[in-house]
Amino acid sequence: MHGHKFGHGPWMGRMFRNGDFKYVILDMLKDKPSYGYEIIRELEGQFGGLYVPSAGIVYPTLQYFEELGYVSAAEQDGKKVYTITDEGRNFLDSQKETVDGIRDHIKHCGFSRSHHEFHDLMHEVGRISRLCASRGWAATPDDLKKIRKIVDDTYEDIDKILKR
Repeated sequence: MHGHKFGHGPWMGRMFRNGDFKYVILDMLKDKPSYGYEIIRELEGQFGGLYVPSAGIVYPTLQYFEELGYVSAAEQDGKKVYTITDEGRNFLDSQKETVDGIRDHIKHCGFSRSHHEFHDLMHEVGRISRLCASRGWAATPDDLKKIRKIVDDTYEDIDKILKR
């Protein structure tokens, strides 16, 4: 293992070890030129919706690579499309062990799922969370108790299914 902590949100730790995210982006660009939002969506898909990198990390990383000469950028259909350069490929090749370790760890942790069902499940969980966050504050104490009971019962039911 690589010592990574994977996950997203306060309950699971960080998705990548410090400095690893840059390798993920550069590794993606070696397969095909992409623009920032495309990289974000691709990673969201790779992680089954469990992790969605923010534009605030993707775009500065791309700019950093451009400054280093690891990627070049060109306007295409009103979007800035990034392409890995030979220098970027050489850098990625020189870090092969690190990149392979990141890929392997992601695979072994089960994050490379691309099942639509899993993504859909996470979307539905998010919908419930957003509903409670947006309208739960107006609920009566009795309503909140009922909602908590539903959530607790649902948790127990899901736990039983996943323990099989």
